Amino acid sequence: MTYLNPRACLAGCAVAASALLLTSCTSGNGEPGAGGSSQSSTPSNSATTNGPSEKKATQQAQAALAAVHSGTLVEAGAERVTDGIHSEPSLSKGKTYKINLVCVGTGSAQLSFKPASTGPKATVPCDQSVVQERITGDGPVRINVEADKGATGMIAWQVDAI
Repeated sequence: MTYLNPRACLAGCAVAASALLLTSCTSGNGEPGAGGSSQSSTPSNSATTNGPSEKKATQQAQAALAAVHSGTLVEAGAERVTDGIHSEPSLSKGKTYKINLVCVGTGSAQLSFKPASTGPKATVPCDQSVVQERITGDGPVRINVEADKGATGMIAWQVDAI
């Protein structure tokens, strides 16, 4: 029969309990009580509360872009539609590119270029559809996407050289 020292057993239990408490306090999304099984469903304007839905919307938009990716990736990103997209990718003069955009949320946004001869203006609906436009490099190019009033969600985009 094996005999265990009560002090060793007590110390082992204390270590195990400490590890369990540390794990449950630090797991989850960083909010108090994240280790518990129930979470508050009260809406909030904090970034941590909006994080999971923004993350899910970003993943959906990026998955839609991955399905249509062709050519060599030049630049890509994802932003809140309310923040918009304001990018200046390096595009070779006279070379053809394709810009793909997907917005997941509500409302729509407006795509434009400077100089305007780079490509056409387009509406990007926040309905998970892919908007594709061919553009031509013309020296320095600025890509702008501005949210229409009331638009919400995430917008992902990529520029491919074709």
